[in-house]
Amino acid sequence: MNLQSKLPNVGTTIFTVMSKMAAEHKAINLSQGFPNFPIDPILEEIVRQKTKENVHQYAPMAGLPILLEQIGKMVDEQYHRNVDVATEVLVTAGATQAIFTTIQALVHPGDEVIILDPSYDCYESPVILAGAKSVRIPLNNDFLPDWDRIRSYTNQKTKLLIINNPHNPSGKVWNKEDILELERLILDFPNLLILSDEVYEFIHFEKPHFSLNSSQILRERSVIVSSFGKTFHITGWKIGYVIAPTYIMNELKKVHQFLVFCVNSVAQASLAEYMNHVDVSKLGIFYKQKRDEFRAQMINSRFELLPCEGTYFQVARYNKISEENDVDFSKRLVLEHGVATIPLSVFNADGSDKKILRFCFAKDEKTIQDATERLCKI
Repeated sequence: MNLQSKLPNVGTTIFTVMSKMAAEHKAINLSQGFPNFPIDPILEEIVRQKTKENVHQYAPMAGLPILLEQIGKMVDEQYHRNVDVATEVLVTAGATQAIFTTIQALVHPGDEVIILDPSYDCYESPVILAGAKSVRIPLNNDFLPDWDRIRSYTNQKTKLLIINNPHNPSGKVWNKEDILELERLILDFPNLLILSDEVYEFIHFEKPHFSLNSSQILRERSVIVSSFGKTFHITGWKIGYVIAPTYIMNELKKVHQFLVFCVNSVAQASLAEYMNHVDVSKLGIFYKQKRDEFRAQMINSRFELLPCEGTYFQVARYNKISEENDVDFSKRLVLEHGVATIPLSVFNADGSDKKILRFCFAKDEKTIQDATERLCKI
């Protein structure tokens, strides 16, 4: 049978490749973005208790009311946005499902979707499945938006602009001027909507993160995606949420109900209780210590560490070490030095290779110490 693929250019992701290599060669895995330390003992105890309660059946499609209320409260406290939790919030099976749902709900055949490179790999495939055209635009060398170039590619066919702030893979946080430019752009193109991937919203350091929740202009035309997995280092739970104005959310729910219908009820009930015990504004302090520890221990390496303003990723140039392309160099790091990383070229549509790797520092102290010792010997 001649089966025609709807995603002919999609293969095994670099994240899977590098993690598989790390396991096979017993390398330290700084590639995939997940923490290797325990969850908060308070959350662990809450989950234990919730499993004994009557929370094991289907949750309401949009989410447990108690969790929706907690999300609304947090958004008000952090961003001073008063959301209608009954019509503007949706609990999703992780941020990837939220992004897929948004694109399927809003993008039609013939539409164009702007994606800013380097970009996460879950953005383009839903665009292709929707029969639309992805327009990949490189960020500047400092990983901030090139607004003149973005404007030159925005037209009446542009349905969606996907942004990611704080930015994976670079760890860059947008400036306030970038938010103002985005406001100007959306005012000039009345059919344009924004998909804002803000899964690292609470992981930022010296530089503040400006959420689209805080902009009256932008939040009326935006879908904002957040992640409990990233915020509370429970990535395996695959649970996140979306905030959008009612007229957009109505369309998202139509897709959501046939994609997953609802999200794990025990996880929702546990998070609703846990949010009474945690201050998300302190998360940056926790990860700043890990960032500083990683950077301090890399000071004697031959890698050039670039600025890290948010997320739990550190990018570094290796051009003083090797002229190999970043994919080959990453594989050699595993085989010869026992450390797995992610090459940045895989985040670019054109495969642009600037000799930069991404390291995940969401690791325990011993892992960071062992990995940096190996890297400093290169």
